[in-house]
Amino acid sequence: MSAETSTASASTGGAVEPVIRASHLVAGYLPGIDILNDCTLEARPGELVGIIGPNGAGKSTLLKSLFGLVNIRSGTVTLNGKDVTSARTNELVRQGVGFVPQSNNVFPSLSIEENLQMGLYLKPREFATRIAEMWELFPMLADRRRQLAGSLSGGERQSVAMARALMMSPSVLLLDEPSAGLSPVRQDETFIRTRQINQTGVTIVMVEQNARRCLQICDRAYVLDQGANAYEGPGRELANDPRVIELYLGTLAADVEAKAGGQQPE
Repeated sequence: MSAETSTASASTGGAVEPVIRASHLVAGYLPGIDILNDCTLEARPGELVGIIGPNGAGKSTLLKSLFGLVNIRSGTVTLNGKDVTSARTNELVRQGVGFVPQSNNVFPSLSIEENLQMGLYLKPREFATRIAEMWELFPMLADRRRQLAGSLSGGERQSVAMARALMMSPSVLLLDEPSAGLSPVRQDETFIRTRQINQTGVTIVMVEQNARRCLQICDRAYVLDQGANAYEGPGRELANDPRVIELYLGTLAADVEAKAGGQQPE
């Protein structure tokens, strides 16, 4: 189902079971210190859902909680209606969850093709079919399949990480700050690629520092603040909401510019 179809179903009142849902999550890394405080999110079939907010709001923690990397103290995570709260990451991958971390997201000493092979270690017999589909989706990678991933630029490594996560044909793809550290041109390429992946039917939940660009391309978005939901709604509506603009977008733009200062284009 495409993003447009799912959004249309939602707008006409059709009951659509979310692919992934987080309900009232309280979670953190250290005992007694909660990063998430009653945080809720859902992504329906074919949607591209954005998560934005100021630094320290709990965005990446929420994504890692969905992927079993953070201790959930209360609340639930369901995948296609099944409770997967605190399930092991390998089991979540087997059930259709792909995850692309912000950094250290490739095996630098392996070639591009070997990285993709690692993404399908649970279903090695499907390798030929799946990698052919990845070459079609990422033609640049196909041309350089023998090149070591560690020699690639940041944007190219991001493409390898996305392709590897897609090798298992996930029903939902979790992206943690995919544009971080990239030049404006590479950021645009990453957003275009993300939308293309979404249009193949893959539900995407994306944490993103470039809040304005994220809100422009996503179907719905959540604004987090201090580990809880501050605002949620259609991406373009939030992008034009005076409250979100005043409280968040200006600050977030400044944060992005500060992070980008001194970085070389990828």
